[in-house]
Amino acid sequence: MIVIDDIMLFPIEKEQAVNFFNFINQLFEQTAFIITTNKSPKEWAKMLDDEVLATALLDRLLYRCEVINLEGKSYRMKNRKTIFNEN
Repeated sequence: MIVIDDIMLFPIEKEQAVNFFNFINQLFEQTAFIITTNKSPKEWAKMLDDEVLATALLDRLLYRCEVINLEGKSYRMKNRKTIFNEN
């Protein structure tokens, strides 16, 4: 299993995007992935600056997958303590 957290948090340079695609392409039928992102598939094209590459990458990642959309407040923000909190 490969876990990738917060993918597409920042734009990815072309060479890195191609390397990431090649990595996923080699493994997508051989291993399980858990990937977290706060970007929609349409936003991936913008982050990669390449719609064709984003489509090919998402095609492999979404092949035989389960997409789980989480909604609500951030767990980190929900459970944070402030310096003003007496507890």
